Amino acid sequence: MDFTGLALYQWILLAIWIVCIPVGIFAFVHAALQRPDAFTAVDKLSKAKWLLITGAAAVLLILDQRGPYGIIWIAGLIASLVYIVDVRPKVREIQGRSW
Repeated sequence: MDFTGLALYQWILLAIWIVCIPVGIFAFVHAALQRPDAFTAVDKLSKAKWLLITGAAAVLLILDQRGPYGIIWIAGLIASLVYIVDVRPKVREIQGRSW
């Protein structure tokens, strides 16, 4: 990827993409550290399925060859955000954990 001569919107896309990579990794790590029964207790997919989803999302965010100019990384971001916004709070609540 050549960073010379990028327009402002291209720099913004690049910054968003770079910030999204840790989000995907965080979602995967968080899912990995939770008890398996917590997922089914809150009527969500199993831990194994969430590990597959968040792991694939992290890989998509990291390895999309077009970087911020592709569209594949957006699918990874959406999957990670679904976990973080929907599943994570319920799993935390059922386990009584703060993170």
